Amino acid sequence: MGTIRLGKRTEGRSPRIKDFVPLAGLNDIVFGGWDIFEEDCYAAARTAGVLEPAQLDQVRGELEAIRPMPAVFDQRYVKRLQGPNVKKGNNKRELAEQVIADIRAFKARHGCDRLVMVWTGSTEVYMKETAVHASLAAFEQGLERSDDAIPSSMVYAYAALREGIPFANAAPNLTADIPAMLELAARTGSPLAGNDMKTGQTLIKTIIAPGLKARLLGVRGWYSTNILGNRDGEVLDDPESFKTKEESKKSALDYIFQPHLYPDLYKDLCHVVRINYYPPRGDNKEGWDNIDLIGWLGYPMQLKINFLCRDSILAAPIVLDSALFLDLAKRAGLSGIQEWLSFYYKAPMHAPELYPEHDLFIQLMKLKNTLRHLQGEELITHLGREYYD
Repeated sequence: MGTIRLGKRTEGRSPRIKDFVPLAGLNDIVFGGWDIFEEDCYAAARTAGVLEPAQLDQVRGELEAIRPMPAVFDQRYVKRLQGPNVKKGNNKRELAEQVIADIRAFKARHGCDRLVMVWTGSTEVYMKETAVHASLAAFEQGLERSDDAIPSSMVYAYAALREGIPFANAAPNLTADIPAMLELAARTGSPLAGNDMKTGQTLIKTIIAPGLKARLLGVRGWYSTNILGNRDGEVLDDPESFKTKEESKKSALDYIFQPHLYPDLYKDLCHVVRINYYPPRGDNKEGWDNIDLIGWLGYPMQLKINFLCRDSILAAPIVLDSALFLDLAKRAGLSGIQEWLSFYYKAPMHAPELYPEHDLFIQLMKLKNTLRHLQGEELITHLGREYYD
């Protein structure tokens, strides 16, 4: 999380964020969850091959103690996966009640004071809002009849929000950003964040694109391709799941460049996104970007980026950050969409009348100013005239 500057630059106050705001201590956190596979977390981590065995063995006992609860799962929404550890029920309302029972049992078993839920499941097929999402009443009727427009992720979100638990969507699928969930979050005072953790190629885009726009360098084209071989890559090999991810990854540049304000520079931008499943690469994702630029007097230039990254290594810390900040938000009396957490997401949740903010640096300023506000510190605008007047 780094540090946060407080007051004027001359004051020299830059505490660590974890020391500035009352976050839950790592030793006070208990982990649990659901999965369609029955293996404990140690066995699952060995299979994933992200961390070295010597590192996993240091926490083997703790990981083996975490066994997944049976999951809500329907292969119609994630077509490349199947597993045996799946809940059964007469309808989706029954499945939601089973998740709620799991939540209550987990809380009692571990003596937890508070809970946070983060959806880190696989990307579901592309979906748009329908009538069943328009209100909480319509959604609950849809649960009763197992409406096809309610995927598994929405069942989890509903269960969490019913219990007043903060919820984050770390995937790109349509989950909590529907009127029904916003209504339920308001009723139970639950904070919301999402969507789609910003870890690899889109993280780089939201770093590079604001710089190009700040210098008014035109962009004719931005070609992005990825190879990865983990389960995420396998799921995204299905065209319907890829469509969900594509929509999430492509939106950032449109909002950063604002082609309606700078048509000569960005109106005809050709933005292409590709993801290829390549099993030999495992969790070590590789992203290539080719950016065709236009400089002064129309002279063409190019920028090429090759990011050899590790998907889970980038994602795990910000999943934890999101959980800690959502818990803080709940204790601070904040509910509904937490736009100040957009720093972590590719497709940030936002109020319907607003456009989403994708610029990483503006997002970071919003996050830190929110923390300053919560702690009664002066907000920082970087105007700085007081040093010179």
